[in-house]
Amino acid sequence: MTGGTEVTKLVERRLAEAFGEPGARAAVTFLGTDRIEVLRFLDPGQGLVRYATLGMSAAPMADPAALLADPERGPRAELLLTLRGGRAATDGVLRALAVFAATPQVEGLVVAAGGSLDLGEPLWPGAPFTSVLVGEGGGLVPDLDLEEPREPVRFLPLLPMTPNEAAWKRVHGAEALQERWLTGGTDLRDPLRSGVALGA
Repeated sequence: MTGGTEVTKLVERRLAEAFGEPGARAAVTFLGTDRIEVLRFLDPGQGLVRYATLGMSAAPMADPAALLADPERGPRAELLLTLRGGRAATDGVLRALAVFAATPQVEGLVVAAGGSLDLGEPLWPGAPFTSVLVGEGGGLVPDLDLEEPREPVRFLPLLPMTPNEAAWKRVHGAEALQERWLTGGTDLRDPLRSGVALGA
């Protein structure tokens, strides 16, 4: 049976298989939580910078309604954020990603596709976004299978939202917002993009 440390090593290996070796990493520890790292990977061919959390999946996320958290069973995830490089000082997002990754431990929240995470301030200095929509996993990085009875680690992409988009999503739902982005040809990797046009 693999422990939390071993899970983290397997996750780091999976990330390296997908993106190569990280160019930088930062560690953040919040009071009462385990250490969270954020890795940065450069993709110069596409002009992209990718950020990935490491450590969030060491323990399963517990259903906040459960009386007792199961130390083995439950969903596990790490978070991914992809942005166009060189357009903004996006390395300031490292702390925001660590905050999001610590949310299951701090707030007992299960992070899953279709949900949103709100920082309450710009994701990085000067960013037009204060929150993110959690996308579907399995795209950029395949799920990482663990020994039974543990669930696979899912790598969930984060899609930055402007405050107006986040408010609209709360009313109309994640699917409707993603449809607006698609219809509007929104470049979700652009760190300087403006909000998509939203109707009633």
